[in-house]
Amino acid sequence: MIEIGSNYIVGVKNITANEPFFPGHFPQEPVLPGVLQIEAMAQTGGLLVLSTVDEPERYSTYFMKIDNVKFRQKVVPGDTLIFHISFMTELRRGCAVMKGYAFVGEKIVSECEFMAQIIKNK
Repeated sequence: MIEIGSNYIVGVKNITANEPFFPGHFPQEPVLPGVLQIEAMAQTGGLLVLSTVDEPERYSTYFMKIDNVKFRQKVVPGDTLIFHISFMTELRRGCAVMKGYAFVGEKIVSECEFMAQIIKNK
């Protein structure tokens, strides 16, 4: 599920025990890797950036920088992650700066700031 506003987007990811990385992370106590939380936020933010252009299928979003990453609580099978991503600045020269939060219920489990550039596909 995705909800797009004028300067924000909300995405949802259900975390299930059959995800392929759980057997190795960790066998006795499965935890969603933090890097995948950040990647999911980045992909959700990419959709937000693409929503600003006509014919978004003709563009790609590339991430240039990720800052101020914080992991506040582990994410486990059965959790539902809710991503809330918003622009921190206006889109300038094809670059966007965004702030992302991942929630489980009302608790923030991770957050980051990131910069992305939108580029027209060849």
